[in-house]
Amino acid sequence: MIFEQTTHDYYDTIPTTQDFDSLVNPELYVPLPDDWIVGVADIVGSTQEIERGRYKVVNMVGSAVISAQLNAAGLKRLPYVFGGDGAGFAVWPGQRSAAEMALQSVRSWAKREFDIELRVGMIEVRRIKDAGRDVRVARYAPSTTVDFAMFSGGGLALAERLLKSGDIILPERSEVHDEPDLTGLSCRWSHMKARHGSILSIVMKPEAGVSEAAFADVTRVILGLAGEVDRDGHPVPHQGPGVQFPPKGLSVEAQAQHRTRPIWIKTLGLLAENFMIWGLFKTNLRVGNFKPSEYRVGLAHHADFRKFDDGLKMTLDCDDATHTRIEAVLREAAEREIIRYGLYVQDEAMMTCLVPSKLDSDHMHFVDGASGGYAKAAEALAA
Repeated sequence: MIFEQTTHDYYDTIPTTQDFDSLVNPELYVPLPDDWIVGVADIVGSTQEIERGRYKVVNMVGSAVISAQLNAAGLKRLPYVFGGDGAGFAVWPGQRSAAEMALQSVRSWAKREFDIELRVGMIEVRRIKDAGRDVRVARYAPSTTVDFAMFSGGGLALAERLLKSGDIILPERSEVHDEPDLTGLSCRWSHMKARHGSILSIVMKPEAGVSEAAFADVTRVILGLAGEVDRDGHPVPHQGPGVQFPPKGLSVEAQAQHRTRPIWIKTLGLLAENFMIWGLFKTNLRVGNFKPSEYRVGLAHHADFRKFDDGLKMTLDCDDATHTRIEAVLREAAEREIIRYGLYVQDEAMMTCLVPSKLDSDHMHFVDGASGGYAKAAEALAA
């Protein structure tokens, strides 16, 4: 019985697939147990932050939610999804207290370090099912060392709506003083310029009451169009993004990671670390099992440029003709009241990373448009 499998390794029992297109099939998704807990986080006023030119900070805060949860769980596998200006995840019952504390810590950290208000909340899967939704998960494994969770069933979307309405927000706790553990979180790679025309951010959601089969039909067409572009429209170059010294994201990373030390001390440490990394990549010098050329190629394989999140989200590097055809399909499906969608076009993509070990191959990379990406596309969807 699924309701008895509530240990932390339940997610590990879900089979993986290397075929992203197959994830349109609802049968690949497995329901989470009733006593698991869904966590969600969302930045208040992300549109204003984007207008201030702080989308890299917005992405860093969204990624920090996931980083804190993984570290709080001792890097055990758990399902999560990055949304640009927020994130969602699920944990087993025994992890609830630690997950709640990590959310509280990230909320306090975001306000203190970046003056960003982060809404955070948690809700049991049982309550989501009582409301007529479900939390079903599939695992997409682009490589043998990394997999990303895909969500369906409407449960994560419901949790996000309840968060924004204030129904599941975790109350502020004055005793939360601990810094969140953000070990491995970084944003040191250069932005990636569009190679085919533009970076297209897509957010597509099913209309209320639409069948999974009808939504899947539209999704297959969109994925087919994206598949006609080189490497399915992957925005990360095959040889990885550019490396520069000092990296543009250094100041943001230093502020995020300095903990109780002065920021300037963390900045000096990061400068030294990044100078070494820059030198390794420039010279392609091997250190132990670490091969810079292989690591950079692995960046693309480990990047979540497309995902299922109770809908479809994609960050595509595509030409104008493909953009036009994709938008035409989306518009027609919206007119038939099958989907709601938002698009946003920009010149560059960017990447925020989780690197549990700098010399191992289990690094994960969250991709978004560099000028607003998913947040701006979601804004258009809401409008």
